[in-house]
Amino acid sequence: MATTLEQDRPQLAAGRTWASKGLVTIGTATVILFVLSALLDRASVSGTSLSGMLPIAAVLAIAGLGQMLVVQQGGIDLSVPGAISLALVVITHVPDGDSSKLGVAVLIALVLAVAAGALNGLLIGTMGLNPIIATLGANAVLYGVNLQISGGRPRITTRLMGDIGGGSTLGVPNSVFFAIATLGLVTLVVKRTVAGRRFEAIGANQRAARAAGLRVRTHRTATYVWAQLLYCLAGILVAGITSQPTAFAGDTFLLPSIAVVVLGGTSLLGGRGFPLPTVIAAVFLQQLVQLVTVLGFSAAISPLVQAAALAVGVSLYTIDWRSILARRPRPPAAAGAPAAGTG
Repeated sequence: MATTLEQDRPQLAAGRTWASKGLVTIGTATVILFVLSALLDRASVSGTSLSGMLPIAAVLAIAGLGQMLVVQQGGIDLSVPGAISLALVVITHVPDGDSSKLGVAVLIALVLAVAAGALNGLLIGTMGLNPIIATLGANAVLYGVNLQISGGRPRITTRLMGDIGGGSTLGVPNSVFFAIATLGLVTLVVKRTVAGRRFEAIGANQRAARAAGLRVRTHRTATYVWAQLLYCLAGILVAGITSQPTAFAGDTFLLPSIAVVVLGGTSLLGGRGFPLPTVIAAVFLQQLVQLVTVLGFSAAISPLVQAAALAVGVSLYTIDWRSILARRPRPPAAAGAPAAGTG
């Protein structure tokens, strides 16, 4: 046991260094962005703008944490849009304006989320399907259930859900408190429990984890269930933030949920995940989109901004720039200079 711990220490130290690198990088970028926003257009950092940006950033942070869990297992979850959209449709259509039925609607949404997570876990963990193909198919199923419930028509949210999801406490949007609580829970479970350490070990090397006797299939299935529960929470909050959300509101969260994970420093190859940088990246990305909008650019450019942020994140944490710079060609020797080893 002592030998194993000694062997693990360099890896743990490298993980802490990578975590601090991601936190410093995205933290610094966020501070610079807010300073730049204030210089370019103060309206983008006004109280009104922040009160409109932070709720969506909180929803993105929660969805990003769910996506982070999947990415830690070396996958990509494309069922985010269907999961968020289905949750908000259930929350708005089942009560149909009656706040007394909100509890039943939340319970139904949670049950559907667990079922969707179990479906993904079955397809990926048991049947061995590619995560992209499996989650894309699950997304189609979720949208099928969505249309069966809603018919593609929006409904007005209940007053209670509006107060919970769209209200504020001490001037801070309630959705921000939900995001902070989710961050604390994910960090505690993944970083401070035995199950969390096993989860990260499986993501880093499934073959070695299976040889060590870890239940790889169980952990992978549980990953998709937990991710769906976080998407469900995000959808519920969207139903509270927006008085009449569309039945396809989750579509706007797919690319950003991946981008914030990458910007936060979590490798697309799996292994260690970094919850706090992921949440900060959600604030960064949403403020970036808001700045672009305030500066007068078309709303259609937002996906391009998000794609660019994803590309930058991949290049920062995946490409070894030191090795590339070290391989720069040396200047040619001066004419007439003696060759090495002669004379």
